[in-house]
Amino acid sequence: MMRGGGGMGNMQKMMKQMQKMQKDMEKAQEELVEKTVEGTAGGGMVVVVVNGHKQVVEVKIKEDVVDPDDIEMLQDLVLAATNDALKQIDELVNSTMGQFTKGMNMPGLF
Repeated sequence: MMRGGGGMGNMQKMMKQMQKMQKDMEKAQEELVEKTVEGTAGGGMVVVVVNGHKQVVEVKIKEDVVDPDDIEMLQDLVLAATNDALKQIDELVNSTMGQFTKGMNMPGLF
């Protein structure tokens, strides 16, 4: 026996899956805001904390590294720590959001 209307059911099922995926993606993005990573430089002399939305939320600088005669070194350390943190966040975002784009060939998501 053949049942009619099978194509319509599949379409609805796909729409439901897409809606669920969108909800899951939004939830994952919200959770990313609460996640933070620490970028460090100079063996922990400078620590930069960045959240999942790539906002710097904290900068810690050890007193020993503050040398009025060598501001450039301090700037380099802050820069290095910030870049380290941003790299980690990129990896975190890619692994978190990547689960949604895996197996889906959607241009413009990268």
